[in-house]
Amino acid sequence: MIQAAIFDMDGLLVDSEPFWRDVEVEVFRTVGLEMSDEMCKRTTGMPTDAVVRYWYEQFPWTNRSLDEVNTDILQGAYDAIGKYAGPMPGVPGILDLFRQEGIPMAIASASPMHLIELVIDRLNIRSYFTCWHSATLEKRNKPHPDVYLGTAQKLGVQPEACVTFEDSGNGLKAAHAAGMFTVAVPADYEFNDPKFDLAMLKIPVLTEFTTAHLREFENHLSRPSAVR
Repeated sequence: MIQAAIFDMDGLLVDSEPFWRDVEVEVFRTVGLEMSDEMCKRTTGMPTDAVVRYWYEQFPWTNRSLDEVNTDILQGAYDAIGKYAGPMPGVPGILDLFRQEGIPMAIASASPMHLIELVIDRLNIRSYFTCWHSATLEKRNKPHPDVYLGTAQKLGVQPEACVTFEDSGNGLKAAHAAGMFTVAVPADYEFNDPKFDLAMLKIPVLTEFTTAHLREFENHLSRPSAVR
């Protein structure tokens, strides 16, 4: 049986990506970098500090430290998401599905714990989850598997018996590297990107995940060599 369902957060449970992009545009402008929507999309799914390093390496600046820029982006995103962000389509329906199946749920996010707490209260979904875990508390962030392995450990379940939901390429790599069943839910603009071929299942919206998919994953548990 599937022992747990583990969800990414930003762009998967909460419609936060537009707020991240707006804040990035505003903050990077303070160092002379004019961000286009396409540039923001290029680093979607990366930890904030990695985003800052990425653009510094492309367009170095001298008037502010990387830590200052990172802090401003985080604080701006916290404020906007906490006030305005709503759920992605299919939430809490998919959470109800796993609750009805008696399967524990958790969040494994690249975002800091403070933001995870902010989101689950903003969406009023705290009661669904057994635990939530941040990759910032692990040695390595996504695309490394640490946060998924750490979440499975917190749940007391085997990684190979977990189903995961991710909207980003980096997150998908992390869940796949952890040996878990993977469901990709990409944004429209990158739905056909080959990086999501790594997923066992790809769907355009959470509402398309059904109990039939769950049964299919459980059937795969008797075939250890199956590609996940």
